[in-house]
Amino acid sequence: MTSLWLDRGQSFSTDTFETDTFEAGSSYDTVVAGAGLTGLVTALLLARSGQRVLVLEAWFPGAVTTGKTTAKVSLLQGTVLAALARQYAQKQVGAYVEANREGQSWLLRYLDDHHVPYQRRDAYTYATTAQGTERLLEELGAATTAGLDVEYVRDARLPFPVQGALLLTNQAQINPMDVLGALLGDVRARGGSVVGGTRLRNVSGSGPLTVHTDQGTVTANNVVLATGIPVLDRGLYFTKLKPLRSYAAALELPAGVTAPPGMYLSAEEPTHSLRDYAADGRQFLLVGGHGHQVGRTESEKSHLSGLLDWATGHFPGAVTTHTWSAQDYQATNLMPFFGRLPRGRGHIFFGTGYNKWGMTNAVAAALGISADILGGSLRWANTIHHRVTSPGGAMAAVAVNAGVAARLATDWGKLAVGKSVSGRPVVEPAVEPAETGVPTGPPPGGPVPADGDAMVYRDGARPAAVSTVDGTTCRLSAVCTHLGGIVHWNDSELTWDCPLHGSRFGPDGKLLEGPATNDLPRLEQG
Repeated sequence: MTSLWLDRGQSFSTDTFETDTFEAGSSYDTVVAGAGLTGLVTALLLARSGQRVLVLEAWFPGAVTTGKTTAKVSLLQGTVLAALARQYAQKQVGAYVEANREGQSWLLRYLDDHHVPYQRRDAYTYATTAQGTERLLEELGAATTAGLDVEYVRDARLPFPVQGALLLTNQAQINPMDVLGALLGDVRARGGSVVGGTRLRNVSGSGPLTVHTDQGTVTANNVVLATGIPVLDRGLYFTKLKPLRSYAAALELPAGVTAPPGMYLSAEEPTHSLRDYAADGRQFLLVGGHGHQVGRTESEKSHLSGLLDWATGHFPGAVTTHTWSAQDYQATNLMPFFGRLPRGRGHIFFGTGYNKWGMTNAVAAALGISADILGGSLRWANTIHHRVTSPGGAMAAVAVNAGVAARLATDWGKLAVGKSVSGRPVVEPAVEPAETGVPTGPPPGGPVPADGDAMVYRDGARPAAVSTVDGTTCRLSAVCTHLGGIVHWNDSELTWDCPLHGSRFGPDGKLLEGPATNDLPRLEQG
């Protein structure tokens, strides 16, 4: 599964990204972990001020979330404002809109100044049911109160019937890798360094900070965690965030068929997102949605199949060229977090909880973080920092963490009594042949799943995760290296996903993303 953006000729990859050299023992004003939109905008703003900046990226720029977004730069964000208005006073909702407006304005000015192409589009949130229409009316009230010029329309210019839609004109859509390419060059032109293939493991000390990576240590006055979810557990933000996985696909439209003229998001579940993209004389329709909490579904593949069935049903003749998925984090109280990380002595900063609207929220977070580091002050940022979680928000946090505890207990309980977490029959470790000479267990080393399949089972006292991908069988510890959850096999991307806080690992155990900082250990063959 490769996103359209990461499959374009101008995109980076692990093999093609030209990394700067990591210099162990060197010192910086600020080290930024993560080379997505949050990290590179923050790095650029600090480099512009004369700071010596190092960006550390575990993979390559855009590898995790930014390169897998549908890349809408919009202030109309589904029904987000109505949800916020249920929890917060109008002042806080207004601050959220102001932050996103400033993030959008900064990004589009930057693209204009650097001649990076983007497209202006009208944005729609549409409803196909009576319940969805009620959500539209609630969002219309919240948006109007917050100062957005949103209108209710009957016709969303879609090739299928809707009951109504909200319209906000003159929004934008981008190719996110074009944006990261411009930012990367700008950071380097101002003396910053961007190092790929290097993962931040920890931060210690207080003045200056020691930044521990898998390539050695450096020192810095400040550290910015632009890693999707903070990879340091200070502040316990993993308990305040819900990891969400959603799906996307690019479909090439037949000759003579044009995509709908706007950017779209449904008000109902499962969500359906649409936008167009043109490249090399080809017309693509990008669709997204059908999400779920990470590691909490029987089959990820079924979610992607559902999205594709919906897309091809509404756009007959369209041919799927790319499919992918992305991970986002939703704050339990719905408002993004950014600024100083607790227990960071005022020198560790972070941004997270963008709730699938990272193109504007990421830039807003970068503006807020850089202002904090450079001694500035932003009114909307101060308002967001001083928000008070409503009883509803507090109960949402309790529910999320109760679900985490229940899942942890359930999965470990299944293994304790010899049940397979995957739902497949448990196969005990190999035993000696009986007198007949016929083995009574699987081959030495434990069960071997079919190619593309996997299982989690108890190997003696150890939870084991075994998978076979492209003919290679890997046998790993099934215990997530973050906080001990039992990993779940993702049958769409062939990865191990933790259902507690969203850490993800390759079939070989290599860490892909999430709050974990270490790989899944391999188990010795039995």
